[in-house]
Amino acid sequence: MPKIVYVTSDGERNEVEVENGYSVMEGAVNNNIDGIIAECGGACACATCHSYIDEAWLDKLPPMDDMEDSMLDAAFERKPNSRLTCQIEVNDSLDGLVVHVGENEY
Repeated sequence: MPKIVYVTSDGERNEVEVENGYSVMEGAVNNNIDGIIAECGGACACATCHSYIDEAWLDKLPPMDDMEDSMLDAAFERKPNSRLTCQIEVNDSLDGLVVHVGENEY
């Protein structure tokens, strides 16, 4: 199983195994990662799973679609490496992915 590294806003690193086919958001929720709220349950409708992808991984992710891009406009402090973790499906090529959790609690 691929390991995803979640770094919370207070700097805590959590390395967890996430099953292939799950989203990065589901991996966070299933492992009680602080800061990934996921109010919409992964429907790309709330931006409460907003995170910053480590620069080394940006080119390894599939490009975001228009819906994700539009929803990120509602995220707090959008940056060039912002993504909604509900839209990133885990697979073996993402083993070691580093995700910095955004400020998602309003």
